[in-house]
Amino acid sequence: MAVQYSIHNAALRTKDMALSYNYLLFCSLVLSAIISPCIAQTSFRPKALILPVTKDASTLQYLTQINQRTPLVPVKYTLDLGGQFLWVVCLEDYESSSFTSPPCHSAPCSLANAPFCWDCSDSQPRPGCNNNTCNLLPDNTINGISFNGPLSMDVASIQSTNGKNPGRVVSVPKLLFVCADRFHLTDLANGVRGMAGLGRNSISLPSLFSSAFSFPRKFAICLSSSTKASGAVFFGDGPYVMLPGVDVSTSLIYTPLILNPVSTATLLFRPRPSTDYFIGVKSVKINGHAVPLNTSLLTIDKNGVGGTKISTVHPYTVLESSIYEAFVKAFTKELANAPRVESVSPFGACFDSTRIGSTRVGPAVPQIDLVLQSSDVYWRIFGANSMVQVKSNVMCLGFVDGGVNPRTSIVIGGHQLEDNLLQFDLATSRLGFSSSLLFRQTTCSNFNFTSTA
Repeated sequence: MAVQYSIHNAALRTKDMALSYNYLLFCSLVLSAIISPCIAQTSFRPKALILPVTKDASTLQYLTQINQRTPLVPVKYTLDLGGQFLWVVCLEDYESSSFTSPPCHSAPCSLANAPFCWDCSDSQPRPGCNNNTCNLLPDNTINGISFNGPLSMDVASIQSTNGKNPGRVVSVPKLLFVCADRFHLTDLANGVRGMAGLGRNSISLPSLFSSAFSFPRKFAICLSSSTKASGAVFFGDGPYVMLPGVDVSTSLIYTPLILNPVSTATLLFRPRPSTDYFIGVKSVKINGHAVPLNTSLLTIDKNGVGGTKISTVHPYTVLESSIYEAFVKAFTKELANAPRVESVSPFGACFDSTRIGSTRVGPAVPQIDLVLQSSDVYWRIFGANSMVQVKSNVMCLGFVDGGVNPRTSIVIGGHQLEDNLLQFDLATSRLGFSSSLLFRQTTCSNFNFTSTA
């Protein structure tokens, strides 16, 4: 729920939205002024960057690691596709000779849209506790914990890539992030120190990296279905090549990204659009048959409620209750050869897996289509992404009931994203998606991290 102020009426919200596009242009100019001089010390400018992504077996969160500080130390983060920015616990065990906090009302604070000043009660300044700096609201999107934290800057290094192999390591001397308290780590995977936000925001990692190295404002995620092999996040344009030499960016289907005008963050200082990535699902089909549902739930209303977003912090796709019930009924009807068995939490529809065959793209179950801007543009979900083996003889439909009146009607979760390439083009507000890479005889764990370009 947004922090409410008396001046935050509907008229100002509308004005804020109208100014948002001009503000993004301003942000790019400010960001170039902040970061570009810092990387001019090297003549090498990468065309793309890459971070390995692992899947935590206990929490099913997707994790990445960034080397930061002086001297450099590896810092582990939970990946948050719609997250506003990078945040990390700073108030303890943070040692770095290159750490700084930008002064209140400085260019970094303007870029971050952080107009409110922060003073620390402690007499001795330290990371996470500095006077006269601006603050934001780091958000643990797993459980909704959010509280004040100061905007900060420090060195970060990341590996470049030519799209086929990792390349030279490059540095951003003043990468912006927000310091958080230890309680923000509740429910995050063991060893994680924060969350890496990739959302539609001026200081999310895709925005910061593209501005720092002057490559296109694009990034792509390719999540591995295995807890023993890494997927990847690519910052910049393709190619994105998986062994055995398959460029998985060459056969993408495209759909517009939709801007939700109302933030989906837990707390806000003032109204602003959501940083989550929404797409325009018009209908849902199973084996080509439309699921009967209230289509008004698929649009975003004036309060920012409804629609479909993509999330890496939800392990499985979450459906509003009436959609879920109709979806399960239709799926069960199409899977008539496999009897229902007792449900296994968190799933509501489970089946006797001994009656389900197998295919190249997973269990032989009905195909699910998320129909987008037209009837011939759809995101097809096959058995590998729709079913979850929970016992030796039990397989469940990997979708969960999100209850009545959720903020978002459909949240496409991590299991449905695995071994699919998703490219987000921030400049054109467009999503490119591959559907299952298993059809191309490769997976998201097949990037060649072992050799260098």
